[in-house]
Amino acid sequence: MYEKLTPKMEQIIRTSQRIARDYEQEYVGTEHLLLAILDEGTNVGAEILRSHKADLTRVKGVIDRLMQASLEDTWVFGRLPGTPHFRNVMAAAIEEARQLESRFVCAEHLLIALARAEGSVASAALAELRISAPNIRAEITRRIDSDSEASCSSDASDDN
Repeated sequence: MYEKLTPKMEQIIRTSQRIARDYEQEYVGTEHLLLAILDEGTNVGAEILRSHKADLTRVKGVIDRLMQASLEDTWVFGRLPGTPHFRNVMAAAIEEARQLESRFVCAEHLLIALARAEGSVASAALAELRISAPNIRAEITRRIDSDSEASCSSDASDDN
């Protein structure tokens, strides 16, 4: 699908598809990716979210409320929510990995991209939880500076 995804990222993408099916939706959106980061649970993105007291239950509650509003908007405007955001978020995550000089695209890069995806359910949920892209990026940089193993490249050898 995308170059240089870690096994955890591949799992997150598969999980996002399952979550979309659980919601009985015919698309995978940013909200599903955000929930999948937390569902996988062992990635740096999930750690950052939990450090902001954004656990799976809390984030799911926010997303459920925002998705209801988004679905109501969809009927009014007649557009499919999320599909373009998903592609844009994946491209932005790849760019974030490049900017942070990572050899792999990992959950933390995806988390930054989700926070930057204006107009998406995930971005709205993160904003409501007061979790911003600059704060996520700063936390990732601190982790990398303090511990070379904090980089997601260490995830590349993990099993699914």
